[in-house]
Amino acid sequence: MPDVATYAPGTPMWIDLSTPDVKAASAFYGKLFGWEAHVTPEPEAGGYTMFTLKGKEVGAAGPLQNPQQPPAWMMYVATDDAERTAKKVQEAGGTVIAPPFDVMKAGRMAVFQDPTGAFFSVWQPKEHQGAEIVNESNAWSWSELYSRDMAKAKAFYQKVFGWGLKETPGEPPYTEFQVDGRSVAGGMPMSMMPAEVPPHWATYFNVANLNESLKTVKGQGGRVLFGPQDTPMGPFATVQDPQGATFNVIEIRS
Repeated sequence: MPDVATYAPGTPMWIDLSTPDVKAASAFYGKLFGWEAHVTPEPEAGGYTMFTLKGKEVGAAGPLQNPQQPPAWMMYVATDDAERTAKKVQEAGGTVIAPPFDVMKAGRMAVFQDPTGAFFSVWQPKEHQGAEIVNESNAWSWSELYSRDMAKAKAFYQKVFGWGLKETPGEPPYTEFQVDGRSVAGGMPMSMMPAEVPPHWATYFNVANLNESLKTVKGQGGRVLFGPQDTPMGPFATVQDPQGATFNVIEIRS
């Protein structure tokens, strides 16, 4: 499903990057994925920059809102009522980092932290409906929760979004979060990750050739942190852009 018109509530639907240098990050991702960068002209947007692929929006980047904030990709989950979702987050033991607020005429958003420490956002759409291309080469394809308490995390997201669970045993075990029986995100315990890595939602991008993409990452000043490693879906690697944000690239087997 490369082209998407709308997203059902509870479905991850947008990603954006918080970075100390939007212009440099735009150049990096432009070289890596062929994205074009379009700075939002309204002053109140603060330099928020849309990334497009084949003329369709695939993600965005904006400046850090807090100097102590690390560069990172953020996942947004669709909601039809941001206030009601914020209440559910609190009732389920999460933290409201930024209460619901309007983003011009684009939509309404809020930022939360789950009870195990991972940050995520929600988006109540108005003019902006979310990513227009997904699951294609050079586009966002998956989000994956890394948590040190998956039992607590699973209970939280079930209460907030009503997500179903599809469990795959193994070491580590893997959880697929589902909306109406369709897997929309994944999750696994952080048992094999260094202690200094905080719980987080990881972002995956599809690429046509993983080795070539990793060459581009390194050639543009980024770093390969982990991999390549094979998976049932195809080989992937965890990388870091020159400003410090981490993400994953995966070559999906056809």
